[in-house]
Amino acid sequence: MLLAIDTSTAACTAALFDRTGRCVAQRDELIGRGHAERLVPMIEELIERRCARRILVGVGPGSFTGIRVGIAAAQGLAIGWDGELSGMSSLALLACGAPPGTPVAAAMKGGHGELFVQQFEGEPLTPTTPLFNLPPEQAAEQISAETVVGPGAAELVAARGWGEALDSWPSAADALKLPDELRSLPPRPLYARAPDARAKEAA
Repeated sequence: MLLAIDTSTAACTAALFDRTGRCVAQRDELIGRGHAERLVPMIEELIERRCARRILVGVGPGSFTGIRVGIAAAQGLAIGWDGELSGMSSLALLACGAPPGTPVAAAMKGGHGELFVQQFEGEPLTPTTPLFNLPPEQAAEQISAETVVGPGAAELVAARGWGEALDSWPSAADALKLPDELRSLPPRPLYARAPDARAKEAA
């Protein structure tokens, strides 16, 4: 079985797939904060004494704390189950929830009033721009897709002055819609900018 989880946004999401790739169980909860307290019980509810031989975890970009919680949980499960662990793009996972067949951009709120944005198209989904972390006005200049999805979609569309904003959240149930290259990333945080907290330099 395969377990997919993502904690990059205010949503906490997990899904379990059988060996044919069919989603047999899923949980999607909009919790804001508190991923550390909710994720493991959510997985326990999903697994029901089963174990997964492969784990996919959203590696970002997104919430610095949320991403670290998800990756830490996935690493612990991979060790306990002796399973294979891979990362997946959280922005691409978000884009998978959009209506298929047309270009789509995914937008999440970052720090300092900026947005994480990236554009995709095709089936399977393929990135057509780099990953950007920019103020809304600058991010809007990089995105040509009519449809923008995600918790930052309305802000980007407002800055651009046109397009359709779909307020949505990632769902782990969409994980296997991703092409291999977007779900075989290293299981470590993917940041479009350096975190605000920095280690003190040695004197």
